[in-house]
Amino acid sequence: MTERAYRLGTRRSRLAMAQSGQVAEAVRELTGRPVELVEITTYGDTSREHLTQIGGTGVFVAALREALARGEVDFAVHSLKDLPTAQPAELTLAAVPVREDPRDALVARDGLTFTELAADSRKGAARIGTGSPRRMAQLNAYARSHGITIETVPIRGNVDTRIGYVENGELDAVVLAAAGLNRVGRSDAVTDLLSVDTVLPAPGQGALAIECAADNASLAAALAELDDPYTRAAVTAERSLLAALEAGCSAPVGALADLLADGQIVKEMRLRGVVGTTDGSSLVQLSTTGPVPETETQAMALGRELAAEMLAKGAAGLMGERAL
Repeated sequence: MTERAYRLGTRRSRLAMAQSGQVAEAVRELTGRPVELVEITTYGDTSREHLTQIGGTGVFVAALREALARGEVDFAVHSLKDLPTAQPAELTLAAVPVREDPRDALVARDGLTFTELAADSRKGAARIGTGSPRRMAQLNAYARSHGITIETVPIRGNVDTRIGYVENGELDAVVLAAAGLNRVGRSDAVTDLLSVDTVLPAPGQGALAIECAADNASLAAALAELDDPYTRAAVTAERSLLAALEAGCSAPVGALADLLADGQIVKEMRLRGVVGTTDGSSLVQLSTTGPVPETETQAMALGRELAAEMLAKGAAGLMGERAL
């Protein structure tokens, strides 16, 4: 007798379908059971408002979580950066697979890099599209500190829509997550990968979250085979920072935890965080380093420690959105 297919809940976007398809294939290989994708429309997909206007936090996640709670799907795949930092008791974060490239990527006219674009004044200030206050804050801060002029333009839309703004000449460039472009096969459009020294990514950027019902122990155990402990430790520290700042996922907060190695031996984890006003006039950017976390509690402590230092430096006053 053939076992029932697992039902994987996913958003309908091209990117969501691509990354959910990759997870589905991995689960098929692990369990030997078929996996079918169940497409679910979220509020974030249907609203045409900018994320800062609709609150940002959880708008791409709530409908998937509701379907899980109702038993309409067995598990769901999210972009981890879209997850609210509070985990519902009835759901478990069963796996965080190996992270893709966490950096932001520039797609610019004429194949220009960010430095070349900013220096090219043929059209006046370079118009750079992004839907992220975090990116706006850091790009504008970089421009200010280097004496160059750019204009950040708020945009929405899927990957192809955003790249289209550059191709039709409406914008000089757009900034997107490198991981998303890689997953949908559009890395060919990238003209520059932005250094994390210039733009820190969103907490959890490049990572996926696989959730299932907390009481489905057998499925949770199977999905846990896809978990990468280093990625989980890193994103736990980043999200702990975000939570301690009481900031939502559309607030202008960047964070990245990376592993510091001595030869082949991983010795420490470094966590960097940034908060800034979207015009780039004020920025609080700090880092802390500690032993590689062996538990979730240790990873969370690293995030809280850095958040406390950032709040002491005035970070709270720079965030447009505070999570309630």
